[in-house]
Amino acid sequence: MGTNTLNLGDQFPNFQAETTQGKIDFYKWMGESWAVLFSHPADYTPVCTTELARVAALMPEFEKRNVKPIALSCDTVETHKGWIEDIKTYGKLPSVDYPIIGDKERKLAVKLNMLDKDEINSEGIPLTCRAVFIVDESKKLRLQILYPATTGRNFNEILRVIDSMQLTGRESLATPADWNQGEACMILPTVSNEEASEKYPKGFKTINVPSGKPYIRQTPQP
Repeated sequence: MGTNTLNLGDQFPNFQAETTQGKIDFYKWMGESWAVLFSHPADYTPVCTTELARVAALMPEFEKRNVKPIALSCDTVETHKGWIEDIKTYGKLPSVDYPIIGDKERKLAVKLNMLDKDEINSEGIPLTCRAVFIVDESKKLRLQILYPATTGRNFNEILRVIDSMQLTGRESLATPADWNQGEACMILPTVSNEEASEKYPKGFKTINVPSGKPYIRQTPQP
């Protein structure tokens, strides 16, 4: 692994790259949208094929949230274009409408600290792990997850996290374990009961706990 560690809240580095939709400048490509950048160990591999097909099928869900997906794999753009035909067939899809970055020399994989030392190709070169970066419209890193190469991602979970981050960015709220869109939220400890009564017209309830501390307060999602 490299040494270029990114922390949540850091400015996500801009980059230029060749993709299946032409050369891009990441910031310009994002515009005012959020982005999900997800990496893959290699083209023409089974788990990666299922993941890219799943993202293509979920494009309407990403678009509803003003999020642009972009993939990366350590092969060439030309190889990606051939692989897309397999992805379309596997997913029964008419098209794959998001870009896939070519990173044959692993320059971007190194820059973003995405190499998996335990997954080596036939040439003895490390492959990328299954990294996920979620970047908001201000180009700040909001979430990162690293999956091992053998474990496919749960993109419903990625959408769930985006829903939570976008909601809690607008409101003084947090979301509890296993929260899904439309479910009750938690009021932050920094918000007083008086402020909560003004901010949340649907009301809130305080959960009684043995400590007697009134810190668990739930309110319907605004």
